[in-house]
Amino acid sequence: MPELNATHDPKLTSWVESANDGRTDFPIQNLPFAIFRRQGSQEAWRGGVAIGDQIVDLAGSVQAGAFSGNARAAAQAATEPTLNRLMGLGATASSALRQALSQALQTGSAAEATLKACLVPQAEAEYALPARIGDYTDFYTSVHHATNIGKLFRPDNPLLPNYKWVPIGYHGRSSSIGVSGQSFKRPRGQVKPADADQPQVQASQRMDIELEMGLFVGAGNALGEPIAIEQAESHIFGLVLLNDWSARDIQPWEYQPLGPFLAKNFASTISPWIVTMEALAPFRAPFAHPEGDPQPLPYLSSSANSAAGGLNIQLEALIETPKMRAAGGGPARITHTNYRHAYWTAAQMVAHHTVNGCNLQPGDLLGTGTLSGPTLDQACALIELTSGGKNPIQLANGEQRTWLQDGDTVILRGWCERPGAARIGFGECVGTVLASAD
Repeated sequence: MPELNATHDPKLTSWVESANDGRTDFPIQNLPFAIFRRQGSQEAWRGGVAIGDQIVDLAGSVQAGAFSGNARAAAQAATEPTLNRLMGLGATASSALRQALSQALQTGSAAEATLKACLVPQAEAEYALPARIGDYTDFYTSVHHATNIGKLFRPDNPLLPNYKWVPIGYHGRSSSIGVSGQSFKRPRGQVKPADADQPQVQASQRMDIELEMGLFVGAGNALGEPIAIEQAESHIFGLVLLNDWSARDIQPWEYQPLGPFLAKNFASTISPWIVTMEALAPFRAPFAHPEGDPQPLPYLSSSANSAAGGLNIQLEALIETPKMRAAGGGPARITHTNYRHAYWTAAQMVAHHTVNGCNLQPGDLLGTGTLSGPTLDQACALIELTSGGKNPIQLANGEQRTWLQDGDTVILRGWCERPGAARIGFGECVGTVLASAD
C-alpha cells in the first residue's frame, strides 16, 4: 500500500492560489489525473493534472521541459488521448510524476514560470473518459445494500449464503460508460408487473441511481497469474466516482438466472478526475469483518489489508430537478455515506477477480457496487431510500421523488478529510435522464 511521503504534508502550499483555500477538492496534496481539452476546440485530447481551479497541461509541460527522468517518461505517456499507457507503467511511474509535480507546484518553486504557461482553467475545459475501458466489472461490496435489496425481493432470505465469503461481481458493458456531464435517454425494455399475464416493452418508469466508486486498473497481470492480495493495490491506478444507473422495473423480470442485463447497460457515468492511491494514503482505515461473520479466506486476507485496507471517503448524492434548475435554487442532497462501510476492500476485489487467472489490463474499471451505509439515510439508491417505491423522498422545494423523472440531474461528490491532513476531493460526477425515444 502507498505510504505517506513529502507530497502529503498538510503544510504544503502552491503558487496556484486557488489550491490553498482549504475548500478545493484539488489542493497540492491531491494532484489527480484526467483527459481534457479546451471547450469547443479541436485540440488533441491529452492528460492533465488538477491543481486548485486549474489544469496542468502535461503535453505542454513535457514540451516545456518541466520534467526529467522517470517523471518525464510518465508525463510523456500521459500526453496521449487516454491514460492507458501511463496506467500500464505501474505505480512507481505515476508516483514519480506526482512527486515531481508536487515539487514544481509548491510555493517558491523555481519551476513556477515554466508551469504557469502550461495552465488551463478548469472552467474552460471539457473532459473525455480518462481511459479506454476494455472491460468493466461491477462488484457488490456493501452488505447493507445487499441486505436492503434482498429484503425487497426475498424477505425471508435477504442475504444469500455466499455473500460473506465471496466478493460478488458481474461483468458489465463498457461501451455505454460516459464521463461526467453524460445525458442519456430513458431506457426501454421488457417489464412484467406482478399481476400481468405477459411482459410488455416500454420505457422504464423506475429509473434509479447507484452511488458507487470505480477503481481503474493500472499495471495488469498475465493470463493465468493471479495477483496476490499483498500486491493488489499496486495494480490500482486510482479511484473515481461512479453512478451505475439502473432501471428497477426492467431488472426483476430479466435478472434471473444470469444477473443484470438491459437494466444496467444503457449508461454508467464516472467523474473525470482519477484520484491516485498514493494521494489517498492519509485516509486509510482499519478493515475487519464483524465479529461472528466468516473471516476472509487466506487469499483475501493480509496484515496490511486488516490494518489499513479501508478508505475513509465521504460520499453524497444530490438531485437537481427541472423545477429546481428553473428557480436557480441549487440541488438537494438525498444521501450521505462513507466508503468505510464496504464489506470488501479494493485489494480484495482485485485479488478475487484474478484468483482464477483472469488477466486485468490497464484501464479496466472495477465498480464497488452501491455503497449504502448501515442506516436508511446512508442508502445510496432510490429503491432503498423509498423502500421499493412505497415512501417518496420529500425535497426541500416541496417536490417528491420516488424514481427519477425526465430532466432530473444527479450529482455525486466525494471527499476525504481528517485532522492532520489536507482535505482532498474527487470533483463531481453529473448525469441527466432525458425522455425516452418513444
